[in-house]
Amino acid sequence: MVKFSKEYEAQLVPEWRDAFLDYWKLKDELKKIQMFNNNSFDKQNDGFFKCSFFLSFGNISSFGHKQSNDGAIHVHKKLASSLSQGDLYETQLLEQFGDVEGASEFFSCLDDQLNKVNQFYRIKEKDFVEKGNSAMKQLHYWVIAENALKTKKENASLHSNDDDPSISSHPSCVVELTEKAEKKEEEEKEDKNENDSQERSSRRMKRDESGRSFSSRVFNCQGKNLTINIPLTTPTQALSAIGSFVWEDIIGHSTKKKSNSRGHHTNKTNLHHARKMIKDAFVELYKGLSYLKTYRKLNMLAFVKILKKFDKVTNKEVLPIYLRVVENSYFNTSGMVMRLSDEIEELFVKHFAEDDKRMAMKYLRPNHRKESHAVTFFIGVFAGCFIALMAGYVIMAHLLGIYTKQSSDPVYMETVYPVLSMFCLLFLHIFLYGCNIYTWKKSRINFGFILELTPMKELKYREVFLICTASMTLIIGVLFTHLSLIAKGYSSTLVQTIPAFLLVFFLLVLICPFNILYRSTRFRFLQVIRNILFAPLYKVVMLDFFMADQLCSQVPLLRNLEYLACYYITASYKTQDYGYCQRTTYYRDLAYAVSFLPYYWRAMQCARRWFDEGQVTHLVNLGKYVSAMLAAGAKLAYDKEQTTLYLFLVVVLSSGATLYQLYWDYAKDWGLLQFHSKNPWLRNELMLRNKFIYYFSMFCRC
Repeated sequence: MVKFSKEYEAQLVPEWRDAFLDYWKLKDELKKIQMFNNNSFDKQNDGFFKCSFFLSFGNISSFGHKQSNDGAIHVHKKLASSLSQGDLYETQLLEQFGDVEGASEFFSCLDDQLNKVNQFYRIKEKDFVEKGNSAMKQLHYWVIAENALKTKKENASLHSNDDDPSISSHPSCVVELTEKAEKKEEEEKEDKNENDSQERSSRRMKRDESGRSFSSRVFNCQGKNLTINIPLTTPTQALSAIGSFVWEDIIGHSTKKKSNSRGHHTNKTNLHHARKMIKDAFVELYKGLSYLKTYRKLNMLAFVKILKKFDKVTNKEVLPIYLRVVENSYFNTSGMVMRLSDEIEELFVKHFAEDDKRMAMKYLRPNHRKESHAVTFFIGVFAGCFIALMAGYVIMAHLLGIYTKQSSDPVYMETVYPVLSMFCLLFLHIFLYGCNIYTWKKSRINFGFILELTPMKELKYREVFLICTASMTLIIGVLFTHLSLIAKGYSSTLVQTIPAFLLVFFLLVLICPFNILYRSTRFRFLQVIRNILFAPLYKVVMLDFFMADQLCSQVPLLRNLEYLACYYITASYKTQDYGYCQRTTYYRDLAYAVSFLPYYWRAMQCARRWFDEGQVTHLVNLGKYVSAMLAAGAKLAYDKEQTTLYLFLVVVLSSGATLYQLYWDYAKDWGLLQFHSKNPWLRNELMLRNKFIYYFSMFCRC
């Protein structure tokens, strides 16, 4: 039978681990009681302590309460100092526990755990209720907008220009209607005699106090909340949203005047995008509520288990008394989460599932895909084929003398080998990502939640390994065939383009619109790459800067890709002039530009996060990537003009950038140099128990 502690640890929500009842700490307290009182408990009669207990409850602030001489413990409910904490519980031991050493410390710890659970549940419940109200409000505005669009379609013959999407210049219809409704409320409370210039000045001052961001931020304006969103859809809309505020604050033409002159215009594209965002918000909210239900159930079970252990160790019957307190506490009696879950289900079925509850549950309660044994089988098949083909390829290349310095055909190493190198780097990186998924799963790290991946669509580690082995088998097979043709004397233009066809094939697979070969994952990858390329015009989420960090490690891959693109686009493969691109000045400049592009993207992401969140830490992180770009620029300048000044700049900037990056990676990302931590030089909270793994990983990072 599996121990409850292991089962408890396996089911708790990793992100809320510290908020759960600390079952292991209470077990340690029980061990102390058992050690201190082992001899005395062996001599006691089983029936000696059978007596009646009762619980005295009272809402008091200074221990004024009813007492009884028959009870073993009294649990007092006190009013907390702040409303956010709710009621606090404290246990008082009576005479029956006079011979149980350590019982006072156990119940003190148990009370702290109960108060912690109640307080966390209250905070999370309030947060989810606020999010739920916000989502329902947005849904309400979306329904109004959808009905308005239907009305426009019905009257299309009379108003032919109403459905023209080019008329609308606002970010999204939902935000437009939100602004319109809230501005209307503001206008009712504003003084009618206040002039427009004073109003604009007041609003500008209020916004400056609230924050800098225009991306899904709330600004206090005349005592009311004004929501301004820079959408996540297209850079054009982001620039339009920013531009409208610049126009309002500097030139003095408010959005309200524009709306009065032209009216709020909605279109089908904006409505569809708004619907998708609201639908995703409902799914995430429902998922969070399910986590809170799990939190309540597991904590209740943990209280029962630890109290049973206490009764067993001390030969007391405290379980009925304290369990009644736990059952009547806030986290177990509040029904707000259940009501909100039911309301979300009802709204989701009505608006997003066409009144089909079964369809709605596929989104709200997705079933994880079962791992197929066929995937494991094909991983083994492709891995064996890859090893065999790779061995044959290396042997043939060695027999042809391709790897020797005196090779009679350097063209192969200069044109084909970069293809092999590029794909090996790419799929090695993907393979290591699969290893990460395996490690995260074993360590119970909810990476899907952290990276905001859809549970039904996220890749499993076996699927990642299958992609790597199948792709590398295909690549080595094609290159083996290509090398065989060259060995037999075939050197036509068609043979020389085989590596290019390989590149084109993988590109076509990546953008293939058909629902094959993990389409959802491929399209999600393309979406993330788009967000990275156009940073900072897109709001940065966890997956975006995680992928951008990976690109910083793939600079050699990008440079190989750039060289091959130049080699085949300029038709150098026809004359086998592999040195043409390297002799071109523009290519050399572009090569250095490609080298610091990943750092530029990350810097822009840091700038956008600072703009959205206002945290100075993002500016410090931005400096790390700027220093890398400066070092690359100094190297480019030195290559063009090799003077002592440029050499000095290269040494200083490169050294500074290296130290900057190492410090940030070790101190910030890895949490090194935490001198007051309970873990030597590491942060207090670690997901992996073996600390050697962290030190070894940091050593490998060097």
